[in-house]
Amino acid sequence: MKKILVILTLSLLSSINLFAESFKLNEFNLWLSDNGHHQYLNFEPNPVCKEEPKYSSLWYYNKCDKFQGSNNLNIKINNKELSGTNIAYDSNPNRDSLIYYLWKYSHRDRGFKEFKSTNNSYDFKFNLIEDKYVKKQMKTKGILSYLYYQDGEVLIDEFSPKERLGEFLTNETKFYSMSMSKSLVSYMLGHAICEGYIDGVDARINDWPVIKDSLYHNQKLINFLNMNTGDQKYVDEFAGRGTSSLGNYEDKDIETTMRLHFRNKNTKKSKEIYNYNGFVTQLIFNYIRFKTGEDYKKLYSKIFNDKVRIQHSILYGETSRREENGNGHQNISATRFDYLRIAKAVMDDYQNDTCVGKYLKEIYKRRIPKNLTEERTEPGFNRSKTYGGQFHFDYPGLKDKIVFGMNGYGGQAILIDMENSRIVVLNSLHYNNTKYKYGYKKLLFDRIKKGI
Repeated sequence: MKKILVILTLSLLSSINLFAESFKLNEFNLWLSDNGHHQYLNFEPNPVCKEEPKYSSLWYYNKCDKFQGSNNLNIKINNKELSGTNIAYDSNPNRDSLIYYLWKYSHRDRGFKEFKSTNNSYDFKFNLIEDKYVKKQMKTKGILSYLYYQDGEVLIDEFSPKERLGEFLTNETKFYSMSMSKSLVSYMLGHAICEGYIDGVDARINDWPVIKDSLYHNQKLINFLNMNTGDQKYVDEFAGRGTSSLGNYEDKDIETTMRLHFRNKNTKKSKEIYNYNGFVTQLIFNYIRFKTGEDYKKLYSKIFNDKVRIQHSILYGETSRREENGNGHQNISATRFDYLRIAKAVMDDYQNDTCVGKYLKEIYKRRIPKNLTEERTEPGFNRSKTYGGQFHFDYPGLKDKIVFGMNGYGGQAILIDMENSRIVVLNSLHYNNTKYKYGYKKLLFDRIKKGI
């Protein structure tokens, strides 16, 4: 009987997932139609639209008032190659599948909230050169955009070729990231400290009721920043427990996760070792919001509008409606040049030794070794030796340089050479160790090491 119930449950879940993916494909087809990509569409009516009464709830639910048809792309989703939300790391998807996932990552409406920019954006100076290696890599890899900035000028500005993925990209396309935004949370924390909302990186989080009676209570902020809070027994994203043990914490507010998995569970802190995970960043982000209170949006604007001077809006997420429960999510979507503006602002603070610059120097000084084992290796583009303040440090071949790194799923990378004013911003859709392994040494490390 138990076996039958398990089979029925799995079948039901599979059916639900297939229906959800089918619904997403309909949204994808609408997007193709609305944006003039008609060469990828088959114009045919949805049978539901013929059967259901016009203007009925089901008629509208199936978007019968919109484009009706299908796409002619060979998209592979429900097989071992591609998995739900993300492209599986070891997969080698075809171009058609990349188009679909580009929509999922960058164009799809995720229910984000929008932080709007003012008419005060920073204007870059350009002195462009052609880099044949960058162009060659973009023809076959998952790279969407490549920007190189040096000594006050943008020297390389490349999009994926039109025949690859470039026809779906503009300078207003927003690239989604959770991992690169970890570093932005740290940058925001530096501002919160400098504005007097938080005492410093050694301040203990003992005044936030949401995390009381958990292993995180009364720990120093520097432990959160360095991801060595001793939570590896409960959160282990390398072993795939980042979602299973915490019940998909990224979709829940802090209060819910604490109630379900930490509070009254006798959770105890383990040895302080580097344990990369998104939950710690979620805690930092929501603690900033807790400490700044009603001034949070003012601080956000001061950072991104007044200092960074973004050109386009930034999209961000929330996990629930109750802000007091810690509902903020650190993920953001931003344009390629706004990522570069953010990186430049970080570099300017460091070089000008502002209060935030002193904070950046402090987290660099207090970085810790990763000490990763063979089972916990990171992708080649992210294989740095140390970590601190939600940044990656000490990349191969860059021993004598102070380089702050932001890295994300799919091969996304931002490297900032603080002393030589060099920045690389590489937005990528997919990366692996086979077909989609881009030349990170030349594109990232050598570029920072040698410049132009």
